[in-house]
Amino acid sequence: MILAGIFFALMNVSVKYVPHIPAIEIILFRSLFSLIFSFLILKKQHVPVFGNNKKLLILRGVVGSIGLIAFFYTLQKIPLASAVTIQYLSPIFTTILGIFLVKERVKPIQFLWFGISFAGVFVLQGFDTRVNLLYGSIGVVSALFSGLAYNVIRKLKNTEHPLVIIFYFPLVTLPFAGLVSYFTWVQPEGWDWAILLWIGICTQAAQYFMTIAYQNANVAKVSSLSYLGILYALFFGFFLFGETFGLMSYVGMALVLAGILLNLKEK
Repeated sequence: MILAGIFFALMNVSVKYVPHIPAIEIILFRSLFSLIFSFLILKKQHVPVFGNNKKLLILRGVVGSIGLIAFFYTLQKIPLASAVTIQYLSPIFTTILGIFLVKERVKPIQFLWFGISFAGVFVLQGFDTRVNLLYGSIGVVSALFSGLAYNVIRKLKNTEHPLVIIFYFPLVTLPFAGLVSYFTWVQPEGWDWAILLWIGICTQAAQYFMTIAYQNANVAKVSSLSYLGILYALFFGFFLFGETFGLMSYVGMALVLAGILLNLKEK
């Protein structure tokens, strides 16, 4: 999960480097790369491409796509750390949904620790005046659907190869992204192509490590590790984009990390 977080952070940075290209178009290129790469690896390993539980695989693709589109949109519209912190509400949604979807047991005290992290996210976001209600709401939608996607991955634990789950993500996303991109197309130029390829590579690596983590460990535990992405976002946002935050934003970050550590201690 830590490796997944690093690759996701590199992907996030890359998305912000091409703000002139619509988010849906970036997702189109990303999906095309992931689809081809996953297909070739599955064929090489002689794994059935379309898996076993097709209904759940398609559902994972749909909810994952909605979460990704919403997240990429916020990445391009608001500061990196603000977008990431809002999206990282997903572990809270993951835990709550996990109680009902995968029948996972969560200690009552863990909700207090998640509450501390949740409060920290809102402190970070609340003191960032560059985030309006629309962008904040889209970010929450991204987090909600990400939490749902992670639980679907968990339900597919015993029936599907990790790359099959990854394969369905672009398989479902590609047709929709292609249709929308036809009407909003912006021609990539020069280094745009290299950045789009790098986004695909980072995403593929991140998806693979994340899928393995969710298939083989407690949902609440691995999802809370994703909060480390806030540190990556603050670091890259400052050094690459000159994004700065006030004292209260750092207080919020401390609350988030405190909630993570306390939650992991329960394990």
